[in-house]
Amino acid sequence: MAHTASTSPESVDDEVTRRDFLLIATGTVAAVGAALAAWPFIDSMNPAADTLALASTGVDLAPVEVGQRITVVWRGKPVFIDHRTDKEIEAAEAVPLNQLVDPQPDSARVQKPQWLIVVGVCTHLGCIPLGQKPSDPRGDYGGWFCPCHGSHYDTAGRIRKGPAPANLVVPPYVFGDEQTIKIG
Repeated sequence: MAHTASTSPESVDDEVTRRDFLLIATGTVAAVGAALAAWPFIDSMNPAADTLALASTGVDLAPVEVGQRITVVWRGKPVFIDHRTDKEIEAAEAVPLNQLVDPQPDSARVQKPQWLIVVGVCTHLGCIPLGQKPSDPRGDYGGWFCPCHGSHYDTAGRIRKGPAPANLVVPPYVFGDEQTIKIG
């Protein structure tokens, strides 16, 4: 007489539940292990701390006298900060927009009229225009002059003459108070 093992319905359900649990638990452990193993590679794609530090630059404007221009570095580019005189502000505001290659009123380029902040890179071929030092030529309009191809910028950093197609770029910046700005 043959003996057959009888299986009750409860033992079959217990076996399926145990197998499902083991499959889910093994899959979960494998997924967490893969994520932990991949994390160093994923984290290495984040910008380095020195790169993040360049994302913004703080500038103390207190020592900059009226009529003085300074240069700071932001994201590896020179940024020109000009503490404009009343005469320079008046000249920039008086220019008719129809005389400009890239028409922008002075008020659209400054947050406070006495402070002009622009990226000091010529929009023609990426040269650095002259005009930051008192002895530098400032072009026909009193702003900046790029000697490489003869672009002339006015006291608002707008292209007035030469091959440059656009004004000097105004970077994003905010005033912290009357004497400090944060670029970027």
